[in-house]
Amino acid sequence: MRTEFIIATIFSIATLLLSCDKDDLDVKDGTYKGTFTVTYSSGTQTGQTTLELKNGKFSCSGNSNRIPAGGSGTFSYDNKKITFNDENAWPADFDWNLILSGKYDYSFDGKTLKISANKNDVGNYKYDLEKQGNGEIEYKL
Repeated sequence: MRTEFIIATIFSIATLLLSCDKDDLDVKDGTYKGTFTVTYSSGTQTGQTTLELKNGKFSCSGNSNRIPAGGSGTFSYDNKKITFNDENAWPADFDWNLILSGKYDYSFDGKTLKISANKNDVGNYKYDLEKQGNGEIEYKL
């Protein structure tokens, strides 16, 4: 009887572990580097970016051509959605969807973080990022 219980317990734990999807991992604090891509009906533009996440706050680097524009503030995530609340004042002379702000779909496998959104029927905004380092990363937000 005890052996059957142990076997059933091991089987249950193994089933749970094998059924977990790698994309269901929580986004981890740290530094992520990679490529931002925006696709408009008129074409695609890309730029390099760095995203830092720490304790519910974020900072995203921007480029002089605003591909991407960057942003900083707070973030939260649940159910494959991540929401960035940018806290900066911006001029009105460019596509504000280039600012990392609002609700995005995301996937994270422990190393690769993919963030994307189709915003206001203007374009598709996508971040393909890799987590940097293995240990503690020091940075300021």
